[in-house]
Amino acid sequence: MSSLQGFAAPVGRILLALIFFSSGIGKIFTFDGTTQYMAAQGMPMPALFLVGAIAVEIFGGLSIIVGFKARWGALALIGFTVVASLIFHPFWALEGMERQIQMIMFMKNLSMIGGLLLVVAYGAGRLSIDQRTAGATS
Repeated sequence: MSSLQGFAAPVGRILLALIFFSSGIGKIFTFDGTTQYMAAQGMPMPALFLVGAIAVEIFGGLSIIVGFKARWGALALIGFTVVASLIFHPFWALEGMERQIQMIMFMKNLSMIGGLLLVVAYGAGRLSIDQRTAGATS
């Protein structure tokens, strides 16, 4: 079982965090369009909030991928995901197909929050910087 854990922990971290990291990078290259989209959703100061979103997604994602301060990265991404879900996926205010699509997006985000909560609860696991530094100090 330990060999499975040795494989599953780093692969799971990468798969969980990849969506955040790649989304943050993507926002850099679509900054103007994303700013306009955020403004259309009623976000005040969209450029400022977009810079914050980019930072949280890239640094939070990286922290989980490499397992450095992974619990803190997961907490930051949980906060980001909760806020983004409530603002950008308000399925409860929609009807028809758009309601269904936004509910799926909202539920996908809840699933990601579940994975992030596991990182908060159990840490980065094997093959992580957090594990190496904990082993060096204990």
